Parts: sequence; C-alpha cells; structure tokens
Amino acid sequence: MVSGKMIESGNGPIRLGMVGGGQGAFIGGVHRIAARIDGEFQLVAGALSSSPEKAKASAAELGLDPSRSYGSFQEMAKAESSRADGIEAVSIVTPNHMHWPAAKAFLDAGIHVICDKPLTSNLADAKKLAALVAKSGKVFVLTHNYTGYPMIRQARDMVQKGQLGEIRVVQAEYPQDWLTTKVEDTGAKQAVWRTDPKQSGAGGATGDIGTHAYNLARFVTGLELDSLSADLNAFVKGRLLDDNAHVMLRFKSGAKGMLWASQVAPGNENALKLRVYGTKGGIEWSQEQPNHLWFTPFGEPKQLITRAGAGAGPAAARVSRVPSGHPEGYLEGFATIYAEAARAIRAARRKNGKPAKDVIYPTVADGVEGVAFVEACVKSSKKNAAWTKL
Repeated sequence: MVSGKMIESGNGPIRLGMVGGGQGAFIGGVHRIAARIDGEFQLVAGALSSSPEKAKASAAELGLDPSRSYGSFQEMAKAESSRADGIEAVSIVTPNHMHWPAAKAFLDAGIHVICDKPLTSNLADAKKLAALVAKSGKVFVLTHNYTGYPMIRQARDMVQKGQLGEIRVVQAEYPQDWLTTKVEDTGAKQAVWRTDPKQSGAGGATGDIGTHAYNLARFVTGLELDSLSADLNAFVKGRLLDDNAHVMLRFKSGAKGMLWASQVAPGNENALKLRVYGTKGGIEWSQEQPNHLWFTPFGEPKQLITRAGAGAGPAAARVSRVPSGHPEGYLEGFATIYAEAARAIRAARRKNGKPAKDVIYPTVADGVEGVAFVEACVKSSKKNAAWTKL
C-alpha cells in the first residue's frame, strides 16, 4: 500500500487485478477460470492489453467496472494502490519480456504478485526481481501449474518418503507439434510472440515448455542440477528461436537425467511426461493422463495409483476436489496454484505476519532457476553441447 488504508476482505474473495490476458489471449482465460474455481479471488481491475482500446473492450466483456480498466499497468498499480478497496494481488499474464517491469510496478506498490512462467526473459531481470521480492516481503507465486496436479504431489511425496530409494535416473519430456510449420508467419498471436526473442527471451521451446519439464523434474525429485549439455535446434527455416531441445543433465547427487522439449513433433499435443527411477523402484506420469501414476517397486508388478483412489495419500488428497473416477487436470492444476497463493496471501494479512503453513507453490527462486536453465542451455548449445554449469 502506497497511500490510504487498504480494506481487508476478511474471509471474502481476494481482490485481484490482471495485466494482459485480453481478447484473443488464451492464458488469460485460463488464469481467470483458475482464480474462480475455489472462490478465493474476485477479478475487479485490469490492464488487459497494451492497446487501451482493446483493454477497454476486454474489460467490458468481463464485466469490469470501466473506471477500473486501465490503459497501462503503471496506471493500474498507482491507482489501485491508492484505493481503499484496491486490489490485493495481481496476475501477470503478458509475454515474457513484460514480466519484470509489471511485477516491479506492483511490488513497489505493495501488491502481491502471481506471475506466469518463465519468470522473465533474461537472467539479469530474474535476479533483480528476486531481490525486489525479498525486499518487499510480498507473496510472489510463479504459475508452474503442473506442480498443482494431485498425482504429481503424490509422486513428490513418494520420493521424499524414500519409496523409490536413492534416485539414479530422471527423464522429462514435453513434445508438441503446433510449430511444425512456420505458424508465426500467419500472424497467429501465440506463435508470433513465442518465437520472437525480443518478447520471449533467448529460449524458444526451451523457455516455453522446456522450463515446465525441468521444473517438474526438480519439484518431484528435489534433486539439484549441477551441469547440463544441450543441443538446441530451430528446424523450421527462418525461425529465430529453438523449436527442439535435447538436454543431458548431471545432478549434484550423482543422478543423471535427460530432457526433451519439442514443438515440431507431429502427433504430440501436450505430451509432458516424467519418469523417475531409484534403487527401490520407479514412477511414470503423463500429463495427458494426469489422474494416473504408475509405480513399480523393483522386482514386483507395476501398480497403478489413481487420484483419490486406493494408494493415493494425503499429499494428493489435499489438492483433489472431486471423487475418484472424475478426471481433474489442467484447469484444476492451475486452480491449486491459485488456492495455495490465496493461503499465503491470507496469512500475510494477519497482524503477526507468520507465513502460512504447508503451502506449496513455485516461488521466485524457482523462477530464477528456470531462467538460468534456459540461458545455460543456450550457452551450452552454442559451444557444441559443452557441459555447462547452471
């Protein structure tokens, strides 16, 4: 809060603003749905587009008060921080290069931030943002939504409890096919900015989906990366950023890993997969079948653990919303991140300032590591896949 006195919502919805996510923006709609699923947030303000006219039209479609539809995030941060009923948190759903300036504006205004991934378009901005978050004391949540899936929480818990033994091998992959041709030349909004280094950063597929695969591997296993060897390619002629990445990983524990990210793999839609193998057993999970987790204790038959079914424990149950057999997936995973953010924000409201207990969400530190991963991949690939420290 910069001036005036903030009205707290008590147990009511947290007042939310949004930067980006206007007409034609897929991810903005996803964030709005996720914020509503558990009734924790109410969208009350927005700077929904860099075009003031489009921002106003987008706000009208969403039923926002016209007086709280802003032409820029700077205007929004200033105005909302001086209102007694101003926003308590903001969702940033812009192209990558705008994450840092937008986050800075709202953190400086005393407003909590929920930011889409990757954290920023470059490591220098990521480090500045991490320092600002620490100084501000505000909640900062990065929406690596796959960490919110119940069976990913189950897998993480199993690793932590030693059910897989000492981890030896980690394999993560995220293939898609939507950039198999030069879609960006058609003017498709998502393709245009995701293949533009000025908006996306140094990594193409590496930054867009490779960071998801890497973050998921880190979240489940807890292993710290030591170094990597990356071979990045832009297979589509004239494309400025990589559309395929093969990365070998060496973890500090001695475990080894492989990561494949591709947006030119025909027949793949959103085929994020994770396989983890240890001295006692292995697990396999696929994002397109998110309610299933395969567990194979060494020397025993493969076991299927289902969300809210037999074998699923409290870690998964905590973020499950419906009975077994009813699928939960992408939107609910996002909603889990928002629900965790809400717990942290509500805890921050309390006068004693004690953080919320048992809240699990990707932090600014995870974001810095993700950007460092991208830049290390680019550096390694330019040196003929030389082993490179994170």
